[in-house]
Amino acid sequence: MTNAKQSNRYSGYRKRTRPEPDLELTSTNAGTPMGELMRRYWQPVCLSMELTNVPKAIRIMGENLVAFRDKSGQVGVMHRQCAHRGASLEYGIVSEKGIRCCYHGWHFNVDGTLLDAPCEHDATRLKETVSQGAYPAFERNGLVFAYMGPAEEQPPFPEFDSYSFPADNKLVPFSNIYPCNWLQVYENIMDHMHTAVLHNKMVVEGVDAETAAGVSLEGFGDMPVMHWEATRNGHGCIFSANRRLPENKVWSRITEMIFPNYLQIGSLMPTAARERHGASGCTRWNVPIDDNNMIIFGWRHFNDTVDPDGLGVEADCGVDKIDFLEGQVGDRSYEEGQRAPGDWEAIVSQGKIAVHGAENPGSSDVGVYLCRKLLRDMVRGKTAPNTEFARLTAEGKTLPLYSQDSVLDVPELSREEDRKQLLAIGKKVIAALRSADGLATAAERDAHIRQQLDQIDARDQVEA
Repeated sequence: MTNAKQSNRYSGYRKRTRPEPDLELTSTNAGTPMGELMRRYWQPVCLSMELTNVPKAIRIMGENLVAFRDKSGQVGVMHRQCAHRGASLEYGIVSEKGIRCCYHGWHFNVDGTLLDAPCEHDATRLKETVSQGAYPAFERNGLVFAYMGPAEEQPPFPEFDSYSFPADNKLVPFSNIYPCNWLQVYENIMDHMHTAVLHNKMVVEGVDAETAAGVSLEGFGDMPVMHWEATRNGHGCIFSANRRLPENKVWSRITEMIFPNYLQIGSLMPTAARERHGASGCTRWNVPIDDNNMIIFGWRHFNDTVDPDGLGVEADCGVDKIDFLEGQVGDRSYEEGQRAPGDWEAIVSQGKIAVHGAENPGSSDVGVYLCRKLLRDMVRGKTAPNTEFARLTAEGKTLPLYSQDSVLDVPELSREEDRKQLLAIGKKVIAALRSADGLATAAERDAHIRQQLDQIDARDQVEA
């Protein structure tokens, strides 16, 4: 036995001390590099259904806030402590316009301006000098969004193709709560290799078939041939997961992140391994509550293209629930999680903040480390501004995205040659998607991509 192998035996004593977390990427409190980056983007902060006739206390990126919808229908997102004497506005009175503090009745509009201070004989000076910290906010398809950066730098809200295409698409809001750092949840999507293990009946022997099926993804069992690359001039990254199917078919699955914390993924249904192009199954924002807690806010996409068999269940989407897989939220017992673990157990068990310095990465982790590098470049100001989205939005156009599932007819080769072929197919599918960026509408892009994919489909063989 070599010395190296001997040193790996019973090494617990030598490995008791763990490195510190990578706060440059994981901390999002006010004034931190990542926190300031995230505050330059619109972030969902709660679901519309959570706004009732009383305010909702929320915490986003370490800030204690309150969200409400006043009686005129305007949405407000404000600092929780009243600017007068600090009483919490979670006990405020929602008014026809804005909100009124319960303690002394100071009345603030949704933009934070002081409308009234009834305990003051003359509130003129106060109205001119005092304001409640407030952020621009609006509602969209059941989500409440806020912009928490400098007001003068407020960007337009980006409209992606997949929100309104295909024509029958319906966006259903949901949230999933994780008691851990935002980044380990976000980067899980680039760790696609885990789907062939964690979501392939990785359960304790004796677990019943229904429980095993609940945490498993049909069709994801084989190890895919993976390809990762940067997109949007460093403002995003993408993976292509390519699996061989029976009858000379290949399933190519594409998922894209757009930084700092947005992503879209393809179909969530077993019908993903069919001939289908150009539809997204889910939109997600991975929003920090603070450094030790986060919430996924998102939209499930319901349409006949992404779910032709109608397997999705809208009623199962909402506050801390999602319809497509068990183990996505912490609603199961500890024993259930041990016997049939899901994403929630695997990700939360990494700790409150996953320690990157304690990892021993392999080749399957390329996407995770690419994601971290690109995020770090953005935080450090090394990435040029993304003018594409601002230009298209200013022109009133929707923005292209790459997430989709496609099944192609490609004859199978010998094992190693087929792996090369699958990798080539993945790259060609990505190229087909990106080649449509310059077209004007979602429908034109979809038609162009279908044509490009049909050309790949028609070949007897894809060159490596």
